[in-house]
Amino acid sequence: MSLLSTFVALFPRAVMQGIPILYGATGEIMTEKSGNLNLGIPGVMYVGGISGVIGAFLYETSLESFDQMNGFLAIMIPILCTILGSLVMGLIYCFLTVTLRVNQNVVGLAMTTFGVGFGNFFGASLIKLVDSDVPSVALSHTSAYFTVKLPFASSCGVFGELFLSYSFLAYAAVIIAILCSFFLNKTRGGLHLRAVGENPATADAAGINVNRSKYFATCIGSIIAGFGGLYYVMDYANGVWSNEGFGDRGWLAIALVIFAIWKPNLGILCSILFGGLYIVYLFVPGLSLSAQELFKMLPYVVTIIVLIAISIKDKKENQGPQSLGLSYFREER
Repeated sequence: MSLLSTFVALFPRAVMQGIPILYGATGEIMTEKSGNLNLGIPGVMYVGGISGVIGAFLYETSLESFDQMNGFLAIMIPILCTILGSLVMGLIYCFLTVTLRVNQNVVGLAMTTFGVGFGNFFGASLIKLVDSDVPSVALSHTSAYFTVKLPFASSCGVFGELFLSYSFLAYAAVIIAILCSFFLNKTRGGLHLRAVGENPATADAAGINVNRSKYFATCIGSIIAGFGGLYYVMDYANGVWSNEGFGDRGWLAIALVIFAIWKPNLGILCSILFGGLYIVYLFVPGLSLSAQELFKMLPYVVTIIVLIAISIKDKKENQGPQSLGLSYFREER
């Protein structure tokens, strides 16, 4: 196999692997820019995924025949359910860390545990309802609407295969990342949000509502991350939900935040690189199982190297927000 053919085979798979990570990383960057460190992103992605699955399952089971399925409803119901589930997770995190000022690390880890347990519980419940022979729920009819590709992609040769052969949620991830980058760097609201993340006391003294900014950024970030779970189930997994199926993609999303140096637009390229590193072992012949597991560590190893590099350079624009992970006590201002 030539180098070009290997790249053509690897790149689309790297993109599909990277899109859930991009959603999670973009959501976490939005959250961290407000000073909140949400280690619950893996749990948020789980809840977002299972919420969409529940919505799709209820819609499919309400139909007498799949011929009656409406494409708009088949897409919008899971999306709205994902938004609702992810938003609730964001609100819970904000209530505990912003309002009650509980330690952010503890809350984030607890929410990851809760989110995974929530997804596994309702996933197992749906599996029992469908009485499946395998431990999974298949929503192939709904997934068919989420996996629709651009109709002219096949006629564009290699270019179409590399850049035009993805579903609308994949392109939405890229657009959302660009919009978040524009918001953070080019708008007054983004400036206020970054000010809150850097020094909430100064932002408060300037008349910026610190708590509202943190709630806004964290809830928006949670919704964006939740779409990563929905994409994984409906597109990457072709509508099949299986418990513990997400693997470590949520943690990869958090690692990608550091790798992309807190820049959503840079996260687009980094997510594709992460996706490629995550599956590159499939394109290396003759690897043992232990060697394959070592190759799966590459995204984390590269992240550690980048973290060391940006720490050595010590450039402010490549560092995280100064008040990241710290609760704000107004009375101590």
